[in-house]
Amino acid sequence: MPHLHLAAPAPTRPGILLPRRDLALGWTLMVLIAALAWILTIAQSRDMGMEPGTMGLALPLFLLLWVVMMAAMMLPSLAPVALTWVQAISRSTAGRVRALRITEFVGGYLIAWAGFGLLAYGALAASGRLVDSHPDAGRWIGSAAFLLAGLQQFGPLKRVCLRHCRNPMFQLLRYARFRPRAKDLRVGAHHGVYCVGCCWGLMIVLIPLGFMNVAAMAGLAVVIFLEKLWRGGPWLSWAVGLAFLVLAVLAPFQDWLLPGLEMSDPSMDQMFPSMDQMMGQAP
Repeated sequence: MPHLHLAAPAPTRPGILLPRRDLALGWTLMVLIAALAWILTIAQSRDMGMEPGTMGLALPLFLLLWVVMMAAMMLPSLAPVALTWVQAISRSTAGRVRALRITEFVGGYLIAWAGFGLLAYGALAASGRLVDSHPDAGRWIGSAAFLLAGLQQFGPLKRVCLRHCRNPMFQLLRYARFRPRAKDLRVGAHHGVYCVGCCWGLMIVLIPLGFMNVAAMAGLAVVIFLEKLWRGGPWLSWAVGLAFLVLAVLAPFQDWLLPGLEMSDPSMDQMFPSMDQMMGQAP
């Protein structure tokens, strides 16, 4: 009886689910979309100052800006999972239907982050009100944010969600059994929830570092990318957690760690005396 020899699959790095050749085009597309989101984010940050709270943004505008930020920071690390799902879609659909399904997948992912954006808005609004009434409270808010972020990096939720994000094949097989109705939207949202569980601690450090701190966002985006796709991602996660714990200790005594919790500059009327005051002081 002849024996069947099955070729062993080529080894892949954690989180890399497709051959490099198949990933190249998809990653390029994801990076281009992320680059556009970065351009929009940077352009908006130039028109906004660095101050505590939501910087006067209403909730709908905040969520819109938040989703653009998440697209900028998250889409490159989402590429392997998204492209694996796209490959499965391609076997059964074509043309416009495929494009719609891909859009639903990415949309569901961003919906999950928009949900977390509601919590972020509440946290920023509360911290802004507290700093307005008690300026010194910013030091302890910043310390608490770094402490919580550091502890989350070592917590069980981080381990479970990071493991899913690095090796999601089991979940992708499970997604194949989802009911057809809005399937891609639900798959994207489900994966997005895992991503939120993995990265929410990294996001809360934007409270002390500044909601529109582009440099901080870029640094966090690099950390997220490496955590999910680099072989040493789990070790990096622990190193970042340790760094946050150190910052939690330093934050109450180092104002440069808290640009997002510093009061805005005084107005021109406070900086310079009015004409009436100057005339009143004249001899």
